Amino acid sequence: MNVVALSDTHAPRRWKGCPPRVAEHLRGADVILHAGDVCTASVLDELAAFAPVHVVKGNNDGPDIAAPETLELELDGLKVAMIHDSGAAAGRWARMRRRFPDARLVVFGHSHIPLDHEEDDLRIFNPGSPTDRRRQPHGTLGLLCVERGRLVSARIVPVT
Repeated sequence: MNVVALSDTHAPRRWKGCPPRVAEHLRGADVILHAGDVCTASVLDELAAFAPVHVVKGNNDGPDIAAPETLELELDGLKVAMIHDSGAAAGRWARMRRRFPDARLVVFGHSHIPLDHEEDDLRIFNPGSPTDRRRQPHGTLGLLCVERGRLVSARIVPVT
């Protein structure tokens, strides 16, 4: 299963439409995970044209984003959790382990800082932002490959 992870698209200020380099990756997706700060529902419609979308509400999302604060789902047997703001960097892994004890992968956003950290049996993954890189060298998204309950690969890729 090919999964594209996004966060912090911040439409319409930053996302004026799906950037071509983002669309390249979305074309091969079986599912899309958006970790919040979509900002306008039209982004979700645009993403859904590529693949089914799972989304959590971010701190900048208004009432037109009908999404939960957290989400737990299973992708091809892999237990995945999503949250927008995972809190401070210090203690993040342990905090996510406590909050989502059954998850093997937690996808989050908010900071716009890409992160891929695996410890014991939990991987925490922030794909960064494809449109608002802030202090990062590139806008980014995440590519995940899931097979029979295992996260086979996880990559953060530049799109700007």
